[in-house]
Amino acid sequence: MQSPIPTVTDRPHHADIIARLPSEWTAWPRDDGSVNSHVLEPNKTPSLFKKNKLRWPKRSVVFISDPHADAHAFEASLIAAGVAERKKKAGLGQLTLTKKGKQSEIIVGGDCLDKGPSNLELLRSVKQLYKLKARVTLLAGNHDLRLLMGLLALARKKDVGNQHFFVRMGKKVVPLFREVFDEYLADTHWDKKIPDEDTCRELLFPGDEWFKEFPFHAAGFLTAEGIDREVRKMESKNHSFEKHCLAAGLSLRKVYATSLKCQALFLHKKGEFNWFFRKMELVAKRGSFLFLHAGLDDSMGQMLLKSGTKYANKAFHRNLKRRDLFSFYYSSIANTFRTKYRDADLPLTKRGVEAIHKAGIHVVVQGHINRQQGQRITIKKGLVHVEADITLDAHSRKAEGLSGFGIGATLIGKDAGIVGLSCDYPTAKVITAQDLQGIYG
Repeated sequence: MQSPIPTVTDRPHHADIIARLPSEWTAWPRDDGSVNSHVLEPNKTPSLFKKNKLRWPKRSVVFISDPHADAHAFEASLIAAGVAERKKKAGLGQLTLTKKGKQSEIIVGGDCLDKGPSNLELLRSVKQLYKLKARVTLLAGNHDLRLLMGLLALARKKDVGNQHFFVRMGKKVVPLFREVFDEYLADTHWDKKIPDEDTCRELLFPGDEWFKEFPFHAAGFLTAEGIDREVRKMESKNHSFEKHCLAAGLSLRKVYATSLKCQALFLHKKGEFNWFFRKMELVAKRGSFLFLHAGLDDSMGQMLLKSGTKYANKAFHRNLKRRDLFSFYYSSIANTFRTKYRDADLPLTKRGVEAIHKAGIHVVVQGHINRQQGQRITIKKGLVHVEADITLDAHSRKAEGLSGFGIGATLIGKDAGIVGLSCDYPTAKVITAQDLQGIYG
């Protein structure tokens, strides 16, 4: 078999990337202690999976998820996957597509925002791919949609269902606000029409009555565990959000002014980043593979079976335009970019899994759950999942004891199978198409 490891153009300004990548590949781990040990065993494979022939994407897919505002990690991962290379000028935003890049589809698995080091640089790196006319699919992540919910909540009439969404963004959005203030507002008369601190606090924060009213408002939408978790989360953020803003040098007046600027940048038709939410999709089905940010539930399984992914993506965008943000953010649609299959999440049961298999989906490729030793394949709720969030951003890596920014991608295609490439695992992990086809075909 030809090596499934992508060829990185051997240019001097690629040396830093090449040095951190594995140069050999091995079969996906199957040792007794591995969480992957059961995936290739026929007797452990879901029966519906075995009854249907596994279909591969028509075009090779490069899946990169959770770049979390780290443009260096994102661009290095594109190069590592063999779909892009740097021009002679080695800085950010200086990529060209390789032959493989022109032939492949690049799926960005969500969570482009938050954490750091630079949200704006990351957004411009993603936009660069569209300018290069790459085949790009941008999926919705929970961190991305948290920003959208916060901005929309301020722009719309305040009610018990939406008044907590701005503060709910929490401390992770503060670096983005600092960036936007510094780049767009710092040298302007930004404070000319901005109200005083107390008024800004009233505009930004949920009122005291919210904590009494929300559990009743949410009854029937969220599980009891979900309601309790949401209230406890908001109690914490309500006390800490202003403190985190002040620590970053942002008064509430600055935060409010920045929120208005973010609305102009992200929501207005002529905004620099208007494309970001407009191009975003909820799910992407390629062959028997479903790409999304987090996971599925029974209702989404039925939707995919009866109406398909195009309908799900249209429903996603139509719900974003509705005035009732609450019913959207706690719906099955939003669960798709939020769930971790906890008791607080909407359930995925055997009924939902059967619907998903009948819809021709046999492998879910996701981000959302970060891994420190490269990609993982596991069966959750009777459904095969490829967990492909490999901790790319430098901020998370520093907190987790990993060095520098991350590099890696998940490659899926009939020729090579599923390839997990990560700078944090000594070899590329490979499940060949023959291995999968022999068991599931």
